[in-house]
Amino acid sequence: MTGAPGTAGSLGEGPVVVVGGGVVGLCTAYYLAAAGLPVEVVERRGLGSGASRGNAGWVCLSHSTPVPAPGVVRYALRSLGQPDSPLYLRPLPDPAFVRWLWRFWRSSTPAAFRRGYAAIAELNRDTFDLFDGLRENGVATTLTRPGMVHAFLSPTEARHHLAIQRQMADGRYPMPDDVTTGPEAHLLDDALSPGVRAAYLVEGEGVVDPEAFAQGLGEALADAGVKVHENAEATGFRSSAGRIAALRTTQGEIPCAAVVVAAGMHSPHLLRSLGQPLPLQAGKGYSFSVELDRAPRHTLYFGERRAVASPIGGTTRIGGTMELSGNNNRLDWRRIVAVALASRHYLGRWFDDPDDLVGLIRDPWVGGRPFLPDGLPVIDRVPGHHNAFAATGHGMLGVTLGPATGHQLAEYIRTGRRPEALAPFRFDRLSR
Repeated sequence: MTGAPGTAGSLGEGPVVVVGGGVVGLCTAYYLAAAGLPVEVVERRGLGSGASRGNAGWVCLSHSTPVPAPGVVRYALRSLGQPDSPLYLRPLPDPAFVRWLWRFWRSSTPAAFRRGYAAIAELNRDTFDLFDGLRENGVATTLTRPGMVHAFLSPTEARHHLAIQRQMADGRYPMPDDVTTGPEAHLLDDALSPGVRAAYLVEGEGVVDPEAFAQGLGEALADAGVKVHENAEATGFRSSAGRIAALRTTQGEIPCAAVVVAAGMHSPHLLRSLGQPLPLQAGKGYSFSVELDRAPRHTLYFGERRAVASPIGGTTRIGGTMELSGNNNRLDWRRIVAVALASRHYLGRWFDDPDDLVGLIRDPWVGGRPFLPDGLPVIDRVPGHHNAFAATGHGMLGVTLGPATGHQLAEYIRTGRRPEALAPFRFDRLSR
């Protein structure tokens, strides 16, 4: 254990107020309440209504990697002018966006990627045990572990991808020895089309209904006596001498012993008021649900097209793309069409014409997933404030890392000592 010594008693009177009702914020509130601390949650809309709502619901180890990886910048530059690209970059006349891209590029070296992957893997070590614990304590996690099939159109691409994953796994979780090729490849999951010429299964990978999981956490918090303020937007703080005395909201002030900012893309303006600007950018992702004649039994990763499919709530949720086009939630229908067209290479012609999609798909969604330029979240005490903490920037890993983040951060808040697993996610790394 590292960090400044302290005790729960040093927090003072009042609840720990968690700002953000997504999976990360709710998990943090859950573990704080489980430790016996009074807790309140503030959410600007409804629980699980942000980036937690429409994602693919993956709980996985094999895809828990930082986005800035070797070669990703070249890939992004090739997407300029191509709104159907899996990774779409639309330059903005904004100096902050340019600085973010420069830092993103600096973080995409092989050494930085390996460091980031190792940090996430260590935080992720107890993820499935934590999900088991939540379920045993009555939380409706909705988690199933069907495994993940990685599907490819090319055996060469499949073997390349598997070799990288095996190297990164380094024995932390089981990986297959080889890929299945030829006509047998698409038989790994009934939903795959004969166009899939290579595939492999990573056993044990999980999936949840993310919106239902957030609601299950909310119900568990209510049962534990945690007060949840929905449709209440946090606007700032009342503080003195480096301590937060109250959170200011559109529904009035909430006195607090400590505060946790876990508000996704709405975190920067709150942290800026505490003197800690945070360079978050929205990595926009798109998804939709559809009824397929042959629904997948596993979670599916479509290798060349970087799209995904998940069995969620009796339907198939198809998602994909990483769009860097500023901090907005504008839904570009061309991106929905691009994801649907990408999926046809692996699922077959489940639609004939893009014009048919309006009547076929349900719940088209776009979400601004919060990304820091090095691809890692911040999970730390806010510098200069004894009782303010932040947990944001999880990107596409909020569902996977939510319980681990909440568990470790609750320990930090309760004891005043930073768990070693949180050392790579400190604030001060961003100023280097």
